[in-house]
Amino acid sequence: MRMTEAVQGAEQRGSVQGRIVRVLVAGQVLAGLGQGATLSIGAVLATEVSGSEAWAGAGATVSTLGAAVAAIPLAALAVRFGRRPALSLGALIAALGSVITVVATGLVSFPLLLAGFALLGVGAAVGLQARFAATDAADPSRRGRDLSVVVWSTTVGAIVGPNLFGPGVPLAEALGLPELTGSFVIAIAAQLLAAALYLVALRPDPLAVAANRPVDFVEAADAGIVRGRAVLVFAIATLALSHATMVSIMAMTPVHLIDHGASLVIVGFTISLHIAGMFGLSPLFGWASDKLGRFRTILLGQSLFAVSILITALGEGSTSAVTVGLVLLGLGWSASTVAGSALLAESVAADRRAVMQGRSDLAMNGAGALGGALAGPALILFGYSGLAVVALFVVALTVSLAIRLRTVSRR
Repeated sequence: MRMTEAVQGAEQRGSVQGRIVRVLVAGQVLAGLGQGATLSIGAVLATEVSGSEAWAGAGATVSTLGAAVAAIPLAALAVRFGRRPALSLGALIAALGSVITVVATGLVSFPLLLAGFALLGVGAAVGLQARFAATDAADPSRRGRDLSVVVWSTTVGAIVGPNLFGPGVPLAEALGLPELTGSFVIAIAAQLLAAALYLVALRPDPLAVAANRPVDFVEAADAGIVRGRAVLVFAIATLALSHATMVSIMAMTPVHLIDHGASLVIVGFTISLHIAGMFGLSPLFGWASDKLGRFRTILLGQSLFAVSILITALGEGSTSAVTVGLVLLGLGWSASTVAGSALLAESVAADRRAVMQGRSDLAMNGAGALGGALAGPALILFGYSGLAVVALFVVALTVSLAIRLRTVSRR
């Protein structure tokens, strides 16, 4: 009788988790449209409205900073009221950011444009919180895979987002708006739908389910790695350094390509492929982190970063080489982020998980904002290849931290 009840309980938990993941996936598809538009058109808008390429990285920088500022308040809201209201509010704020971006472009107001980018960054914070929401009620042996499926779902919206420039132009013309803002008009509708979906359909709340489950520090593939504060710090450092590496190179790529004669269509296509690399194979990296271990998957991600940087540095004059490098950059980010997030989720007790995840998102986006802010001046001083070489030192730091932690834990 007890065995039958246990099986039924496991099936019920699996059903609840499946429903949670499906809602998170749908929300991320919609929210990804705004993120993709910001990544591709944001650099061009910042240059056009400010009148200087030195501000080209402002879109990615301020957006990332907005995500950093929102991380802890959204986490605190989730701890108090649940994931559902936190994710919904974040999506609404991102929709407001899209509105302000459209207005700022029409008024040619750079400060107002930066404010719009900052609020759009809250949408990125929602995406980061959504990936952790997928782990709240997950079985420990599938934590990496459930998390990676939600990360993967961003692919659809984020790939479409950079390519909204084409259909966005006639929409903007019909509304009497600047042609570059059509993408953000489409994003407004998508972000509002995402907010409604989270609020209505994300039931039961993932954190409420997690509160009724025992603490589970499980990670069979990394057995022998000492748990504790060192692992938690390493997980946060991996997420922060990996994000800084990705943002610094990605943010300057549209400007670099345009300077070399590429059209906005080519820029959008290149960024789309980069985003496909970021999210498209995340389930594979989720499987790898569950089966091979978090540390091995993180090191795989850093290796992909290194290859990407070498290709972009050596082939900066070739659009094809830059595109290949950007795809590998996305893959490196995906492997490092999926494995690092899973490692973080299992390194703290359930009742502290949302708080530490908020701090992690703050560090991750703060590092990304710093990387984006420094990327513009670095591009002017050292060129695109020089910027890539600087990023290689960040990769080396992450690898050295991983090797040191594994070495110390085995003594």
